[in-house]
Amino acid sequence: MSGPADKAFPVSWDQFHRDARALAWRLAGIGTWQAIVCVTRGGLVPSAIVARELNIRVIETIGVASYHDYKTQGDLQVIKEVSPQVVGLDGGDGSAVLIVDDLVDTGKTAKIVRNILPKAHFATVYAKPMGRPMVDTFITEVSQDTWIYFPWDTGLAFQPPIAEPPNR
Repeated sequence: MSGPADKAFPVSWDQFHRDARALAWRLAGIGTWQAIVCVTRGGLVPSAIVARELNIRVIETIGVASYHDYKTQGDLQVIKEVSPQVVGLDGGDGSAVLIVDDLVDTGKTAKIVRNILPKAHFATVYAKPMGRPMVDTFITEVSQDTWIYFPWDTGLAFQPPIAEPPNR
């Protein structure tokens, strides 16, 4: 996504917590994992919730930076690799690993992480159409031209109406 879109989807802490728990609920019926690889920074909060709900104690991070100014997605950079101990779990193909992120947008970040752990199960709370094929499980799909405002990025403020009032 090139920047904040006309469509805004503000997510409250309560809503995000419910959605992350719903993700854990859905994942509980799919398999058992030895570790979570959290895609930082957005995946930190949902990873903590999923780890608690599924009783997963090993949480690793991979740092992939793409939104360098909170507005535009630029070149991707892996700024922190997954530890060899986690990559090596269950034969080293990632099948014992659950990857968690807050959102899949274009799928570029997910593709990088999938190349490192090709058989891991990739789960996100929210998904956009371009990135959706890269994830195995998600809770809510939003249109590609929607900008999600996560609770850790916002404060309490006036929200303008979705429809513009008629000119007076």
